[in-house]
Amino acid sequence: MHVLLFDIDGTLLNAGGSGQAAMEAVLAREFGASGPVEGIPTAGRTDRAITRDLFAYYSLPDDEASWNRFHEAYFTELPQHLSGREGVVLPGVRPLLATLTERENVTLGLLTGNLARAARVKLEHFELHSHFGFGGYGDEHADRDDVARQARQEVRRRLPEVPDERIWVIGDTPSDIRCARAINARVLAVATGIFRSDELSPHQPDVLLEDLSDLAGVLQSLGL
Repeated sequence: MHVLLFDIDGTLLNAGGSGQAAMEAVLAREFGASGPVEGIPTAGRTDRAITRDLFAYYSLPDDEASWNRFHEAYFTELPQHLSGREGVVLPGVRPLLATLTERENVTLGLLTGNLARAARVKLEHFELHSHFGFGGYGDEHADRDDVARQARQEVRRRLPEVPDERIWVIGDTPSDIRCARAINARVLAVATGIFRSDELSPHQPDVLLEDLSDLAGVLQSLGL
């Protein structure tokens, strides 16, 4: 059995900035915090970490009450922003997932900084959710490595016989590469997000591709 853990934004799809727009709408609507946000990176980070930075940026209390209020409002905003923006599934993703889903020796999961519910909303919007049965998410952890550990624990629970060398993380940022190393997984990096190949290469992924459009090549790279 081989386990493939996919990142979402920049790897499977480009949501057209809908997640960030939804967060900003929540801050304005629920907390009266508006205006341009500068200096808060989002690529490869967890929603929990990004939200903490936004609370600090606007001098909002970073407590459970604020988080829960933000969390619930976010899920009323996100579908609207997904529908109002021209997001796309990235090259090669649909045929790759369709092929992998048919393989009896492959299990697909997620390793994403998205909140679990946000991951589902995004993937359902682009009709990709049915390919994935489990994952690690950004609800609780600020550190992407901890999300990877959460995903690895779920793999152990479901498929205890799978060795580390048969677990792959597929992502588009240095954080995806780093968090894969935290769980001794292999990494296929794609330059379909904001990082170019020459920016990903120094982080030494096992495989580096421009995108996932070469189905036979991707399968070969993954040993499938």
